[in-house]
Amino acid sequence: MTQTALILGATGRFGRNASAAFREAGWDLRLYDRTKGDLLNAASGADVIVNGWNPPYSKWAALLPGLTRQVIEAAKASGATVMQPANVYVYGFRDAMPRVVGPEVPQRATNGLGRLRIEMEQSYRDADVQVILLRGGDFLDNQASAGWFDRIIAKDAATGKLSYPGALDQPHSWAFLPDMTAALPPLAEMRADLGQFTDLAFGGYTLTGEELATACGAAVGREVTVSRMSWLPLQIARPSWAEARYLLEMRYLWDQPHELDGTALATLLPDLPQTPVEDAIRAALEL
Repeated sequence: MTQTALILGATGRFGRNASAAFREAGWDLRLYDRTKGDLLNAASGADVIVNGWNPPYSKWAALLPGLTRQVIEAAKASGATVMQPANVYVYGFRDAMPRVVGPEVPQRATNGLGRLRIEMEQSYRDADVQVILLRGGDFLDNQASAGWFDRIIAKDAATGKLSYPGALDQPHSWAFLPDMTAALPPLAEMRADLGQFTDLAFGGYTLTGEELATACGAAVGREVTVSRMSWLPLQIARPSWAEARYLLEMRYLWDQPHELDGTALATLLPDLPQTPVEDAIRAALEL
């Protein structure tokens, strides 16, 4: 029998890629617009709810708790499993965050955005619904979508230049969204064999700034040099642009060495594809 996935935030990066993955797997889709629909009605009869909602940083404190409650209420009413993307913000910085992070690592973030994500995840842990949490690094999309990579770092890659926001020799975690969301349908199909709360990490790519430049060079077919981005424009913009404050708050992740331990996910899904990083970069830059 065909199963149904309700996709929240289907026009965003994660939701769009999740929709494509479930469609490719033969699922029926419901794409929910929270400005028009009723979530409880939309969730009725759904097997899974994929939460692709991702408001701007400046609205997290106001919106994230309420959106999480709505998802939990819809899952309780429908009996659907929640599939929730997660990030590395919860682990904290400096000594609080080990280089390799994953489900067993304590969540020690003390900054505002990190605490909000910890509280969101705890709400799911405490809820009487099944939740599958899939944690990834910074997104690489399969099209230009105004993320860190295509909008800032690699906007001049075609002319051989990268502007990197952190230390060039420290590893940073990336998730190619078509690969990450390809894990969702098979995880949904094995949900009866999973626990009430399953926390999984998607390993993706772990690259230093220098390694990213090399991969970009292979993608664009020319030598690419990389230099450190100046954060001064964001500091100047901070008084007048709400998002600047939060981008500066998360600046540490570009200097904090980290990678995601995807061992548990790979054990569950040994055939999960991994696109060569050069091909992922070509897609992200629409080359």
